[in-house]
Amino acid sequence: MSNEASDLLAAVVDGDQSRVPRLAELVYDDLRRLAQHYMKQEKVGHTLQPTALVHETFLKLIDQEHVDWQSRSHFFAIGAQAMRRILVNHAKRRARIKRGGNRLKLSLNEAVAVSSEQDEDVLALDEALEKLAQIDERQAQIVELRFFGGMSVEETAAAMDLSKRTVEREWTGCRAWLRRELSGGGDS
Repeated sequence: MSNEASDLLAAVVDGDQSRVPRLAELVYDDLRRLAQHYMKQEKVGHTLQPTALVHETFLKLIDQEHVDWQSRSHFFAIGAQAMRRILVNHAKRRARIKRGGNRLKLSLNEAVAVSSEQDEDVLALDEALEKLAQIDERQAQIVELRFFGGMSVEETAAAMDLSKRTVEREWTGCRAWLRRELSGGGDS
């Protein structure tokens, strides 16, 4: 995120709503790419469109209080968390409406695949991440940034103030743990 975007975001968070249009202009394309990353993994006919996901995420980001936006990675890490929450809440609403049927499917793509052969349910992945956070919060955050945020190892390391090697090592462990957990073999 540019210095201008950081300054605008701080001004908006402090209550200067006149800066919202310019801020939106500066971050929209990046948020749209992030939303498209999420949505390309959803089933065809998903009722939440990338544009709506971007808008809802943007509104959540500018509604943050007491956040010291440190970098582009930090901004998009929080954006990834917001998008994850929006998609999970959307899936929960749909599942509730359908009484458990027709859950939204999320394909774990090859770049960050836990299993390249299976489609995993958004809600099951969210439950697994919540369980992982109870065991190791840092590893859960790595999964969130890598998978939901579409961040590279380097971007994840920068956002979390970790070494690249630490992220690589923990990412490998996270994938193995999630593979076991999502296949029903996890007891931890």
